[in-house]
Amino acid sequence: MGKNLRLKAARANLGLTQQGLADMVGVTRQTIVAIEKGDYNPTVKLCIQICQVLGKTLDGLFWPEPEGGNDRV
Repeated sequence: MGKNLRLKAARANLGLTQQGLADMVGVTRQTIVAIEKGDYNPTVKLCIQICQVLGKTLDGLFWPEPEGGNDRV
């Protein structure tokens, strides 16, 4: 699992800090840091909560990018 730059970008685009997002979804800032760094695999429930706050889809934030292209199998 690599860094989640899409999550970081979506959060930043809304002007949310890591702490702000963490407060909105009920986790610690360290959890958001770990998700963005790719060190923590969040539960589906947490992924959905993050997507709702950021106005994004699960695919848009959490589906892994395919190797070498944009087509999913």
